[in-house]
Amino acid sequence: MPHATFRTPLGGCAIAWSERGLTRFLLPDPERPAGGDTEAVPPDWVGAIIARVQRHLAGEAQDFSDVRYDFSHVPEFVRAVLTATLGVKSGRTATYGELAAALGQPPGASRAVGSALGGNPWPLLIPCHRIVAASGKLTGYSGPGGVDTKARLLALEGAQLL
Repeated sequence: MPHATFRTPLGGCAIAWSERGLTRFLLPDPERPAGGDTEAVPPDWVGAIIARVQRHLAGEAQDFSDVRYDFSHVPEFVRAVLTATLGVKSGRTATYGELAAALGQPPGASRAVGSALGGNPWPLLIPCHRIVAASGKLTGYSGPGGVDTKARLLALEGAQLL
C-alpha cells in the first residue's frame, strides 16, 4: 500500500492511499520520522490533503469532509459512525450519545459509538477527537499522547473545553 510520512507543527504524520481513496492516516507523533525508503510519492490529490493537514495543525482550521475515504474494509455501523462524525465541525464538540441519537440509535449505543471511533483509521481527518463524554469530559483517545493530544487538537480548533 503506498504511503508517505510528512512533518507538521505537532510532529510527523503518515498517510496511505489506494485508487479508491485514503486508506489510513496516523496522527502527529514527535517520535515518527518523516521520510523513508519505502515511501511513495503522493499523487496530487494526496499531496493536497497533506498540505491541508499541515495548515490545520498550524492553526488554520480545515474541513476534511470532502476527502475520498476508502471505506471498503470498514463495517457498516462503523462507517455510519465515521460519516456522522464528519458533521462535527471544527471548534465544536458532540457527545457519544448525541452521535448515537443522530444515527437513530438508543442512548445505550454510545459505548458502541466510542468503540467505533476508537478504531477510526483516519483520526483528525474524521474528527473523533471532537466527541466527548456526556459530562463534557475528555475521555479515551487512542492516538499518540492520549487525552492530552485530544485536548490539544480541540484547543487548536478553538473548541470551548470545560
